[in-house]
Amino acid sequence: MSSASYRTLLRTPGAALFFLTGAVGRIGIAMTSLGIVWLVHAKTGSYATAGLVTGGFALAEAMAGPQLARLMDRFGQSRVLVPALLAHGGAVTELLTVVTAGAPGWLMAASGVLAGATIPQLGALSAARWAALLRDGRAAALPTAFALESLANELAYLAGPALVSILGNSGYPAAGTVLAATLVVAGGLCFAGQRRTAPASASTSSSPSPSASASASASASASDDDAPLRGASHSLLRPRFAILAGMNLAVGCFFGAMQISVTAFAVEHGAASAAAALFTVSSCASLLAGWLYGLRHWRTPARIQLAMVASALAASCLPLLAAGSPVELGFELALTGLAIPPLLVLCTVLAESAVHRSVLTQAFVWLNSASAAGAAAAAAVAGWAVDSFGAHSGFAIAATAAGVMALLAVAGLRA
Repeated sequence: MSSASYRTLLRTPGAALFFLTGAVGRIGIAMTSLGIVWLVHAKTGSYATAGLVTGGFALAEAMAGPQLARLMDRFGQSRVLVPALLAHGGAVTELLTVVTAGAPGWLMAASGVLAGATIPQLGALSAARWAALLRDGRAAALPTAFALESLANELAYLAGPALVSILGNSGYPAAGTVLAATLVVAGGLCFAGQRRTAPASASTSSSPSPSASASASASASASDDDAPLRGASHSLLRPRFAILAGMNLAVGCFFGAMQISVTAFAVEHGAASAAAALFTVSSCASLLAGWLYGLRHWRTPARIQLAMVASALAASCLPLLAAGSPVELGFELALTGLAIPPLLVLCTVLAESAVHRSVLTQAFVWLNSASAAGAAAAAAVAGWAVDSFGAHSGFAIAATAAGVMALLAVAGLRA
């Protein structure tokens, strides 16, 4: 077992360029929400106002993202991505201007909504490119490609918020937002410039060719014989995709509850500074699991793998309910962290095979939006639960979300 699988993928003509430029943009995306919090709080002194602006940004991103993806599926990534990126740059400039000017909170929130509505989901666009690039006889490599995407996301959400916090603590609260927008726009424009690897738009694609049929057969071996579903309908309203969307909603609930609960647990035990270390332990375990998962060609059908991984995650959440110290919690977070990357990779693999390729970008973005919606809802509920009953009640919410994932994954075996 070696990293040769990843090196082989990145040697595919055009792959390294779109992956690396997209990864740069994703660091900016990972920085944006926290950057807004630093920016607004530094000017207003109010976390409530900062939360209002950040909430408006997140809600707009979740709602507008699938609509941008729909346009990209129809007209092509580059034709839609370039104006969206320019609009995002303008929206962030407006946000910086109104915050610096001390505008009312509602105006700041409106600017945050504009910034969220124009930010593209570069991770979903990159995944769609892998699906198109590996279509001709190389579909069995898709799990490895999606594992690489998972690693890029994990690294982005490790490095991005840390960089924002360093800039904010150094006395430059606006610098995080400026740098985030610069990375998103610059990385996104370079990504859009890689036209050779962009998926064909619906307006230019033709009926499936024999080579596409061969690719579908190869994909079936990697994705449990789901590939023939592509040609049946261009709609996303399909049972298998609905199950995957529900699972991603539950994944978001798990993350949202864990973010609140881990922090509260550390505070309850008089070790507030340990929260960062606990999150780092979980992230490092996820990085390791994602790296190792992508190195192996798995013969077990993807749907069975998903049911097994989701069940393992649900089981690993049970010890959280009895965690007695930050050290004990760290070991338990490492266990849950090991299950997350394979689960996300498998959801992406199954989504790729469950929908028609002309709506693939939309499918990936809808999964992201479902996860974001779940995280926002669970964070609110977990916050109330933790205030009322303590940190373990938040872990109970996370464990319940993991249980729902396992039930949906098992249901997916029969869908």
